[in-house]
Amino acid sequence: MPDSTDPRRILLFGATGYTGDLTARALVARGAQPVLVARNRERVTALAAELGGLEVAVADATDVRDLQAVVEKGDVLISTVGPFLRYGEAAVRVAAEKGAHYFDSTGEGPFLRSVFERWGPVAAGNDAALMSAFGFDFVPGSLAGALALEKAGTAATGLDVAYFVKGFGTSGGTKASIAGMMLEEGFAYVDGAIRQVRAGRRVETFDVGGRSLTAVSVPGSEHFALPAAYPHLRDVDSFLGAPPAIARGMGATTLLSTPVRRIGPTKKAAQALAARMVKGSTGGPSAEKRAGARVTIVANARAASGEVLATATLNGGDPYDFTADILAWGAMSAAEGHLQGVGGLGPVGAFGLQQLTDGCAAAGLVEASEA
Repeated sequence: MPDSTDPRRILLFGATGYTGDLTARALVARGAQPVLVARNRERVTALAAELGGLEVAVADATDVRDLQAVVEKGDVLISTVGPFLRYGEAAVRVAAEKGAHYFDSTGEGPFLRSVFERWGPVAAGNDAALMSAFGFDFVPGSLAGALALEKAGTAATGLDVAYFVKGFGTSGGTKASIAGMMLEEGFAYVDGAIRQVRAGRRVETFDVGGRSLTAVSVPGSEHFALPAAYPHLRDVDSFLGAPPAIARGMGATTLLSTPVRRIGPTKKAAQALAARMVKGSTGGPSAEKRAGARVTIVANARAASGEVLATATLNGGDPYDFTADILAWGAMSAAEGHLQGVGGLGPVGAFGLQQLTDGCAAAGLVEASEA
């Protein structure tokens, strides 16, 4: 681990993409000087010049050999090259094998599962930490869940975390990620273990500011992150808010598409069609659009009986702005030596609850009672 007097390089992969550009600006605004990494030399050089003459590297984020020539042991690597199931594996592999700390902006459950289960042990063996889904999906849920669990104590064996957004625009990368996710198996933390379950299997209601809102279950990093920090947990589920008809429709769609997901040639054909129909890297909501977005995250800690023992609610602004800010905060904290472990880590395990609470507050996400 680097110490606080020896900050390490921060490498930003996918710097010229929508989330990458926002993250580069957030890093510079916090006083960092990241190395911007992208395939297109002209575009990345122009961005580096605009941000004050930053160092650049030209590499294909899907090419292991390209990345091996750029990444060094002890570096802090941020990957924003979604959709991650299509483009993301090379970066996490190189980070784990080289011994570089790693953050990404994925919201894709199967990808983040591979970070924890496949690459986490490799990184641990090389004294490196991997923090997948270190953005709006799924840092807020880990923080809200931890706050609820702290209130409830060890009597809480179950946790439900739900995300609700208002006025939210979606980037091309997000749309491509969603399309790809519909063709992948889901998972959840059930009866003390990660188990393969269908996304959309649960549709629940949550109290959001006195209103009862509907959400549908999805795979998330909370399933890995929170049981590691709170071993008494037996069940964890994460949810995305949606109108009731859409939530039920998603559940029906994932049920009906089960044969497609489980038959290799059919799945590959469907994936190829989705990739042609939904392109990534097509831009995203403007600053004006993002300024009007609001998010609420609700976590309910439950007893084995199902009784809700404690609730924590977080409020914040635009998901893309939060993702850029929290990635910048996390990478800079790691570069300064503030990580608390190695291997695949959730946000609480990586930084501790108080440090994470402060970092999220600086990125505009606070508990409702403090808003």
